[in-house]
Amino acid sequence: MHALCRMSATQLARLIRLRQVTAVEVVQTYLERIEAVNPALNAVVQSDPERALERARAADRAAARGLWWGPLHGVPFTVKDWLETCDLVCTAGYPARLGYVPAADATAVARMRQAGGILLGKTNAVSGNALYGRTHNPYNLTCSPAGSSSGEAALLAAGGSPVGLGSDSGGSIRQPAHNCGIAGLKPTTGRVPLTGHYPRINVMNDPRTVIGPMARAVEDLALVLSIVQGTDWRDASVVPVPLAEWRLVRLGALRVAWYTACPDGEPAPAVAQAVEAAAAVLASAGLTVQEAQPPGVEQTYAITRDYWNRPEAESWEEWDAGEETVLSSLAVEQHLFQWDRFRRALLAWMEPFDAVLTPAAQLPARPHDEEAGHIAYTLTYSLVGYPAAVVRCGTSEEGMPVGVQIVAQPWRDDVALALAAWLEQELGGWQQAGLAI
Repeated sequence: MHALCRMSATQLARLIRLRQVTAVEVVQTYLERIEAVNPALNAVVQSDPERALERARAADRAAARGLWWGPLHGVPFTVKDWLETCDLVCTAGYPARLGYVPAADATAVARMRQAGGILLGKTNAVSGNALYGRTHNPYNLTCSPAGSSSGEAALLAAGGSPVGLGSDSGGSIRQPAHNCGIAGLKPTTGRVPLTGHYPRINVMNDPRTVIGPMARAVEDLALVLSIVQGTDWRDASVVPVPLAEWRLVRLGALRVAWYTACPDGEPAPAVAQAVEAAAAVLASAGLTVQEAQPPGVEQTYAITRDYWNRPEAESWEEWDAGEETVLSSLAVEQHLFQWDRFRRALLAWMEPFDAVLTPAAQLPARPHDEEAGHIAYTLTYSLVGYPAAVVRCGTSEEGMPVGVQIVAQPWRDDVALALAAWLEQELGGWQQAGLAI
């Protein structure tokens, strides 16, 4: 793997600004890496290499004149095929959308470009779909990268992109980050606009789903979050809460809970060990750390299943979900009552803790056709909308990555990032070793 393909987006941006490498060199190197790994991974599903190179040449011409587009000037990025792009087909994996090119970028994509980023391509979703087929885990091609930001995680882990955008409803950034050994962040619900996400998402019909960054390095999660967050005057769910600087978090003053037990089944030994190792690292750094589990976690799946049973419309402007109603109006109201009660209980429990460590998944990555285990750990914090980062903190006996989830209080994305960065430094983070491609 070329040295540039092991670097963070932050490092690449610095090298380009120092004129130690050109945007064309960086983009060309990543395009070559994609060409080398994608036949095995099936991670990139739409791309326009010449358009990316032309944009890189324009970035270099601007740099020669002392003009800098933003903090990602000349840095390539990729996006999940659920985020709309004005110059690439956006199918979301549905055959009926093959050939559909949106009229405008999703807000998050537009902001990445405005910051100087260069779009390399769209990545596969849902680990496998009728249109593009399966994406494979770069650490073992017989294994799943998990869903639904599957191609994004696999490509990042394999060095085919330095940074990207995914989306997460119940773990769709965090599960692939765990399975593929990269870093991912589910921001606080309401921090990043969902404008241009397909399927249709907004806080009134789904207060769980968010768009967030994925990368090999935690510093890139922070960089991208600072770029894509904030109101866009299109998504009415976005709250203009300032984003605190993650590097200013006083780690020694933090109070952290951790747990591995789950009513839906115990985690694999390597998963539990990774959480315990993370808790020990934080305790040795002087943080207040204690084992504690929030109340009501046994309700996570029941509340989520009731949500899944509610009909949804695909259109932003017309109700088109059909006549079938899975839940009665009484059942929907009862579901919302139970969900709100769950949120209030967890918020009260969270008050004395700045963060909580949990497994990111019950099991390390499994072969495609094997049971993947429960995802209750990530579902819990989707139901309450808290920021949650995942970073690699261990390795299974089979050599597969093991991530740990770091959840912070609402709107304290900076705390989740600061803790993730510390664990990345102490426990290794992304590792090239063991890649099967």
